[in-house]
Amino acid sequence: MSEQVAYVSTYLPQRCGIATYTYHLRQGVQKAKRDALDDPVVVIKDKDTVYPNDPFSNWAIEKENRAAYAYVAEKLNQSSVKVVSLQHEFGIFGGNAGAYILDFVRALKKPLVTTFHTVFKMPQEPYASIQRELAQRSARIVVMNHKAISYLKNSFHIPEDKIVFIPHGTPTPDLKKRNPFREQVGWTDRKVIMTFGFLSRNKGIEAILRALPEVIKKVPNALYVIIGQTHPNVKRQEGETYRNELKTFIDQHQLQNHVQMIDAFMTEDDLVHYITACDLYITPYPGMDQITSGTLAYAIGLGRPILTTPYRYAQDLLKDNQELFVAYHDQAGWIEKIDTLLADDRLRASYQAKMAQIGLPMSWPQVGKKYRQIFLEAIQNVLLSGVEPIAKTQN
Repeated sequence: MSEQVAYVSTYLPQRCGIATYTYHLRQGVQKAKRDALDDPVVVIKDKDTVYPNDPFSNWAIEKENRAAYAYVAEKLNQSSVKVVSLQHEFGIFGGNAGAYILDFVRALKKPLVTTFHTVFKMPQEPYASIQRELAQRSARIVVMNHKAISYLKNSFHIPEDKIVFIPHGTPTPDLKKRNPFREQVGWTDRKVIMTFGFLSRNKGIEAILRALPEVIKKVPNALYVIIGQTHPNVKRQEGETYRNELKTFIDQHQLQNHVQMIDAFMTEDDLVHYITACDLYITPYPGMDQITSGTLAYAIGLGRPILTTPYRYAQDLLKDNQELFVAYHDQAGWIEKIDTLLADDRLRASYQAKMAQIGLPMSWPQVGKKYRQIFLEAIQNVLLSGVEPIAKTQN
């Protein structure tokens, strides 16, 4: 019998990047194991979230129900599961900074492999003590940025051989569908710039809008496509204020024919179609601390030419392509580099080839194989030691 993996995470159809990541990771590992899709998912969900035809109802944890964390861990201890994959992001678990997940790992007696979706260079409380204990109680730690390895070593004195770099997974590109989709959405004669993701002020979209009036003087068929709903937390706090500010700027600068805002949550297939169809993908994030970006990973995995601010994930992924970095406030830089890439088809083609090369090891099938190997190692280490992993660390 193949090793059974339990995933602890949010999960589709929840509208959450971690949910999407876990869905594809589970598929990738199952394909690597050549098994039917029977690995359980411990779904972290809000109290009022209902899954249609939910196959994971026996494993669900209501986010703020603290008692459920240890209870489900004990259920896993009594199950046929051989290893647990924890997808960790502070905000998806209950308690202050997601502290309730510690109740789960303290009760768990199965080997634990933790993927850190956020790693701080200089972690502060309450995050530091939570991440330290999760790291100590994990048989292996997975990160998606090489820089995160040194951050964890320096902050928590974690042995480097316990930390594994596995890139963020991406879909496999299919360029045959590019032109038909461009025709379908009316982009056949446009040079399309794209930014995708939940809308919030930390996306930096205004930097590209400020540059756009000068860009279209040289590239009059340029179109900036902004895809994504307003982030749920932002919407609760300020409604659609940011989106309306962007719309006001567009109107004031007569950019209506050069900006398309798509206020929708994209299915995976739709997202792949849209990214594949664009000519230039941009992440103009003003904050430099972001350690991962699923949207940048997808764009590179799908072979799109890139421009980006030099935040930490971009620096790690594009370290040999410094010319693709533009500072958030460098309006002249954005204008020059966008103009150059949109106006030169051969240059874009060369960057398309470069990005596709970088993206090769990032495909979900490759990522699934790497995770499966880590899971097997974690299981084997426990078998060889004869010691339950939870006994290695004191509370």
